[in-house]
Amino acid sequence: MTRRHAAAPVLAALAVLLAAGACTGPDAGSVATASTSPSSTSPSSTTTPATSAPAAPSTATATTSPSPTASAAAGSVRFSALGDINSTDASDAVLRSIADRHDDFTLALGDLSYGADGEEEAWCRFVTRRVGAEHPFELVSGNHESNGENGNIERFARCLPNRLPGLVGSYGRQWYVDQPAAHPLVRVVMISPALDFGHGLWSYAKGTPHYDWLRTAVTGARAAGIPWVVVGMHKPCLSVGNYECDPGADVVDLLLDTGVDLVLTGHEHLYQRTRPLALAAGCRTIRPGSYDPECVATGGGTTFVTVGTGGTPLRDVHGADSERRYFTALSGKNRTPAHGSLDVRVTADRLTARFVPVDGGTFTDRVVLTH
Repeated sequence: MTRRHAAAPVLAALAVLLAAGACTGPDAGSVATASTSPSSTSPSSTTTPATSAPAAPSTATATTSPSPTASAAAGSVRFSALGDINSTDASDAVLRSIADRHDDFTLALGDLSYGADGEEEAWCRFVTRRVGAEHPFELVSGNHESNGENGNIERFARCLPNRLPGLVGSYGRQWYVDQPAAHPLVRVVMISPALDFGHGLWSYAKGTPHYDWLRTAVTGARAAGIPWVVVGMHKPCLSVGNYECDPGADVVDLLLDTGVDLVLTGHEHLYQRTRPLALAAGCRTIRPGSYDPECVATGGGTTFVTVGTGGTPLRDVHGADSERRYFTALSGKNRTPAHGSLDVRVTADRLTARFVPVDGGTFTDRVVLTH
C-alpha cells in the first residue's frame, strides 16, 4: 500500500455491479445492486459465528423515546451519514441538504468541528440551527475529538445528545440502537477502533473486550431477526486516501464473518465505495495494503463506504494505491470533487444508499442491497 501519511461467508445470490457511463473502474454516477437470499440464521450470511460472552466496557444509556417518524410508521427507515464536517460553507450546505430530506436520524462519523477545545457548544448550535434542535444527530468520535485535539467527545455528546430510544452502550464511543424501536429493520452499531480516549488506543483485535462486544452486537441482531446491520466507525481500513489500516484486519474480518451489510466511515476526506467483500475458501482474511480478488464477493457481501465529505476540505484520491481495485466508486479533490452526505433508505428487503452532492457537485453514486 502506498500511503502519503502512514499511521498504523459468502452469500448465496447474484451481485451485479453497474458503473454508469463506463464498463470498468469507479466513476461518477455509478450504481450497484446486490441481491441476497436470507439463510435460516442470518439475512446476509450463511453462517453466524458463535457469540462470545459479552464483555462490554460500556454501560447502557437510557433515553426518552421520541414520537415515531413518518417513515418508521410506513415500514421504512431513512437516515443520513457523513463525517469530517467542520463549519465551512460546504458544511452549511451539507447540513441543510440533510434537513431538507427530513430523515429519521443522522449518523455523524467523527471529526466533527475542527475547532478549538472548549468550542463544542458553539459547533453544536451550528448543527442544530441547520438540522433542527430535536433532530437525532447521533455521534461517534473521530480522532480529532477523542483526545481533545479539536474538542472533547464528552462535551459534544452533551450538546448533541442521543435522541433515539433503546440505545445500548457508551454514546459517542461504542453503542448500538435498533430502528424503528418497536419493529426493527436495522441495527446501527457504532465503534471506535484505533482511537485514544486518554488511556491508550482502543483495540478491536481478536480476543479483546471490544472485539467481543462488537461480535455480540452483530450476532444479537441476527438472532433477533433484524434484517439489516450497519456498522459505523471513524477510520476505514481499506482506502485510496492518505492513511493505513489503523483499525486492523481483525475488525474487518469480523465484520465480514458476521455478515454486516454496510460499513460507514469517515477520516479520509473523500468518498469511496468498495465492491461487496466476503471471506471465502480463497480469502481467509483481508490483507491491508494489497488486493485479493478472492475477497470480492460473488454474491451478497459487505459494502464499505467512506463519506468524509461533510464539509472539511477534500483530499486527493490516489489512483495507484495498492487497494484501488477493491473500489467501484471514487470522488476526491482531484477526481469529480463533491461535498455531500449519504442518504440511506431501509425496508425489510431493501437497503438503498445514495450519495447526495451539494453546491453544484456532479458526482453521484448509488448502491442497492436486497434480501
